[in-house]
Amino acid sequence: MRLTIKNFFITGFPGLLPKYYGPVSGLLFLLYLAIAGGNIFVLVFVKHERSLHKPSYLIFCHLALTDLMFGTVTLPKAISLYWFDGKLVSFFSCFAQMYFVHFLGATHSFILMVMALDRFIAICSPLHYNSLFTNTTVSVLCGISWFMPFSWMFGVVLDALSLPFCNSNIIVHCYCDHISIFKLGCENAHISAALGLGLAMFSLLVPLGFIIFSYFIIIVSVLRISSSEGRIKALSTCTPQVIITCLFYFPRCFVYLANFVGYTFSASARVVIVMLYSHLPAAVNPIIYCFKTKDIKESLKIRFFTAKNFITSKVS
Repeated sequence: MRLTIKNFFITGFPGLLPKYYGPVSGLLFLLYLAIAGGNIFVLVFVKHERSLHKPSYLIFCHLALTDLMFGTVTLPKAISLYWFDGKLVSFFSCFAQMYFVHFLGATHSFILMVMALDRFIAICSPLHYNSLFTNTTVSVLCGISWFMPFSWMFGVVLDALSLPFCNSNIIVHCYCDHISIFKLGCENAHISAALGLGLAMFSLLVPLGFIIFSYFIIIVSVLRISSSEGRIKALSTCTPQVIITCLFYFPRCFVYLANFVGYTFSASARVVIVMLYSHLPAAVNPIIYCFKTKDIKESLKIRFFTAKNFITSKVS
């Protein structure tokens, strides 16, 4: 029997005792502050530091924007769930959140592929890097990375909207996503599930395949460098990108592989794992941008010592 659903009920972390609502919501709030503060800082600092107006740092800005938007789309609702008992979400608001969750995840994945292309050209064809990989090129590639998921996610949402709901309106998660909504549909919802899974795998595996291939070629090229100092220097330029990429892909691949081999997580464990791998990298990435990237680190040092000397001279 088809149900007319006007609202969805979000459980948050299933099984969480009321006495832990305060600490958990406090941690989520601090996590959101870290995501918002760190990524806004990166965006503002790169924009105002003209020496950083280079392809690599423009890519960092696009990644920071996706992290900021993803945290803003998901965490405030999860926090209000425990602060204000805001467990109800309207039917269309839930689908809007689902759209942005998957759109931003796919966009982030494709921008990581652009970042891998940046390092591929910089190391394998350094003499042509400045002509091949300009700021305009980065803007076009990142624009495509935003546009592709933006367009096809409408199809996923419209398909999910057409589902007949025969089960309940309870979403066992901290936010609305395709899997959670699909589980509430009738048994003939397998087409919607296949569509969502197919696009998710495409947006995950295609960039991941290119990233693995590009870094394999990069390693081969680096090993051909005669001096050990040159090899270390070349690899060091890839360190931030590799860390950021691993933080995004490794947890997701682990979860997918676990499901593939038949290992199933409990509902509580699944929600915790998804929240961790979805949000912790967004809080950590700005630290990697600032302390693992030479140009940003040097610019921060200059700004810090300039401000320190200014304050000292004023006090004197």
